[in-house]
Amino acid sequence: CTCRPIVREVVLSKDRGFTNNMAPPDMAQWVTPELPAEIRNCGDDLEMRPLRSSDWEKGYIQLLAQLTTAPLMPRAEFDAILRRMRDSKCYYTVVVEHLPTKKIVAAATLLVEFKLIRGGHLGGHVEDVVVDTAMRGRSLGIKIILALKSVAKDLGCYKLILDCSQDNVKFYERCGMKLKEVQMAVYFPENQDRRPKL
Repeated sequence: CTCRPIVREVVLSKDRGFTNNMAPPDMAQWVTPELPAEIRNCGDDLEMRPLRSSDWEKGYIQLLAQLTTAPLMPRAEFDAILRRMRDSKCYYTVVVEHLPTKKIVAAATLLVEFKLIRGGHLGGHVEDVVVDTAMRGRSLGIKIILALKSVAKDLGCYKLILDCSQDNVKFYERCGMKLKEVQMAVYFPENQDRRPKL
């Protein structure tokens, strides 16, 4: 998938070379479009931004485990997956970091696809929306959905959709979304523990 014509790598470390024994550069999953300041502002103790490779050590995987099964993976594997996501130009994960504890406390992902039935226009899917139980009540869920809506609009998506439980319908309606159609699913138990070769 190549949803954006241009992608730039953000490297916060001056040392671009590293071995397996060294920490890799702090690679951002995506750079543009930029999140508007009014959306990024979550409070003085919080920072909203794109997912970075250093978020592995800031508890990103453990946060996802509050949503569903998310076994901890080695840092090298996390970095390899993040690099593939970045190179595809179709993944936009927004995270919120609690600055005093350096922990990721909220996250959600926008997945972008080409729609041939729409003449090649882009459609957006929201995935993996989660807010740490200790941080609920601060409207972080709404803020992070607004962030994904902003990114999707800036990328040129003509729609943004998501699947959710019946219990979460009211929340997403407060985020400006409408109930439409029905979710269907099929699971493949034989692939549950199968990982892609990176």
